[in-house]
Amino acid sequence: MTETTAAGIPSGSVLPATIDPLSANETASGIPSGSAHAPHLSATQTHGRPAHGAVDALRTALGLRAAEVEAALDRMMPPVPGAEARLVEAMRYATLGGGKRLRGFLATEVADLFGVPRARSLRVAASVEMLHAYSLVHDDLPAMDDDDLRRGQPSAHIRFDEATAILAGDALQTLAFATLADPSTHPDPQPRIALVAALADAAGASGMVGGQMIDMEGEGRALSLPEVERLHALKTGRLIRYSAEAGAILGQAPPPVRDRIAAYGRDLGAAFQVADDVLDATGTAEQLGKTAGKDAEAGKSTFVALLGIEGARAEADRLARAASAALDDFGPEADGLRALARYVVERQN
Repeated sequence: MTETTAAGIPSGSVLPATIDPLSANETASGIPSGSAHAPHLSATQTHGRPAHGAVDALRTALGLRAAEVEAALDRMMPPVPGAEARLVEAMRYATLGGGKRLRGFLATEVADLFGVPRARSLRVAASVEMLHAYSLVHDDLPAMDDDDLRRGQPSAHIRFDEATAILAGDALQTLAFATLADPSTHPDPQPRIALVAALADAAGASGMVGGQMIDMEGEGRALSLPEVERLHALKTGRLIRYSAEAGAILGQAPPPVRDRIAAYGRDLGAAFQVADDVLDATGTAEQLGKTAGKDAEAGKSTFVALLGIEGARAEADRLARAASAALDDFGPEADGLRALARYVVERQN
């Protein structure tokens, strides 16, 4: 008879391992007075723009948090023996060893506002990074964007094969939801249910996958600015917005506070994508870790094509300021999030 865990899942399954709980306690709902984690990223605000010192501190914090998320992912997807070993190897290849972990950082940084134990928020961070990795694996396939390079390495379907890449993406997607549903993510089932529902909405036909469909259908034809805005609000923006919201859901923030966090995530996601279009038009493959100029080559409508490089940069700056403004009711404990809004439009990859 197969042994099972307390959650009723076979003990040999590839599934999220419980991370040792931390000692931090959750605060009461509402806007908190301070963060229990992470280096404090104090910033002097200048017309809505964090001081450069805060952005420099953020880069350090991003690296430290990326290492935490990477370690959590490594624990949740250990290598396995047997016939499925190649599948798990492909999952690990697609997920580990690279990336900014921006979405994971966002989930944990927002969760810190509400005193959520880092052990819990890292599970949510790992989950969204799994979902993001699945989307990249499938997006790189020949039937989609047909890209051979990802994070400076051969794409999953090049390193393995197309069938294995598809299955690895499928498994990463389901593991993302299994991670959220596990009691280790939160002892109260209501936040877990809300997290699963929010991720499904952000990743499905009304979110990321819907945006990918619009993107594919838009190749070779001119889209208007509102159409491009909607495309990217779904394809890229919804998962970034979810990452911010997830921290508030995990912290059981009241609806008005959650709405402000969602507004921040929405504008941050839009700023990220506009900046990404600028990088695709101006960067090199070495800088980006992926093929440069793919959008223009595919005949896609982009913010750069519609606004020009300088116009797109100005729009990214406007959106970053709007994201920061959504946090006006928060104190200095949200300076890391304000600095993140500046970072996404100033990054070089």
